[in-house]
Amino acid sequence: MEHRSIAIDGPAGAGKSTLARQLARKLGFLYVDTGAIYRTVALKTLKSGVAPSEKEKIVPLLDGLDIHMDYGPDGEQRMFLDGENVSKTIREHRVSDLTSQVSAMKEVRDFLLEFQRRQAREHNVVMDGRDIGTVVLPDADVKIFLTAAPEARARRRLLELEQRGQTADYETILHDIMDRDERDRSRAIAPLRQAEDAILLDTTNLNLEESLNAVLSLVKECIGL
Repeated sequence: MEHRSIAIDGPAGAGKSTLARQLARKLGFLYVDTGAIYRTVALKTLKSGVAPSEKEKIVPLLDGLDIHMDYGPDGEQRMFLDGENVSKTIREHRVSDLTSQVSAMKEVRDFLLEFQRRQAREHNVVMDGRDIGTVVLPDADVKIFLTAAPEARARRRLLELEQRGQTADYETILHDIMDRDERDRSRAIAPLRQAEDAILLDTTNLNLEESLNAVLSLVKECIGL
């Protein structure tokens, strides 16, 4: 049986995960949050006391890395590191900034590439990230590049953190997002870029419901679901 795949790429804070999760629920597809996978590796480096600049110490951590993904009764993706459910911990701001640096390493991306592709071979998936349409699933049935102005993304991120009971500063978040955009675009390995056959969707002036409707419309146009 051939499975369908939908790739959603875009910069940090564009709302990829929220939209991809809701889209998957609407379609009855499996949602694969690739960012959570990379965040888990970043958390491992943090727990090991390794700085992101110490590549020679990060790469050896991949050998025997105990990372596992499954889905809870509510259908939400859960990440486990060394047997511990770290689904909430990996969303902390201290992990977010580190993730971009760790995920830029070729060894880390190569290590996780097959892990991600296997999900698409075995299920109908909605997968989001920064290089899904260009590297991970270049033959995806639908490719969407989701973006929004940095200021809008910072406000959304601030609200998300506050709803989780975490304290954060808007200016700090905006600065981090703009720095991360630059790192993601300019890195040598799997840089953030729109696939040639991806559809651009700017959600700066759209709320969540409007964004979801726009994505659903694009998917229906492309594959008739």
